[in-house]
Amino acid sequence: MQSAKETASNVAASAKSGMEKTKATVQEKAERMTTRDPIQKDMATQKKEERILEAERQKQEAREHNAAARQTGGGLGEGYTTGTTGGTTGGSWP
Repeated sequence: MQSAKETASNVAASAKSGMEKTKATVQEKAERMTTRDPIQKDMATQKKEERILEAERQKQEAREHNAAARQTGGGLGEGYTTGTTGGTTGGSWP
């Protein structure tokens, strides 16, 4: 049961990471289209790459946290995270 919860939390963390990466790419494209300055275009690309790395870091942290929660055997549904700022999923699993 706990491995299914861990897997679900990991899938959610991956989905969130993917959305953040997509947002970063779209924002970079918009910024690059609105400027002619090559320096600002490079800055937009750099911001995108930083956001992508941050999203990946948060996903990895969530996976590590979920693995640790599984190993410690926290209560039902407690201790798993999706990598959001809301913390854990908390839990009143039946």
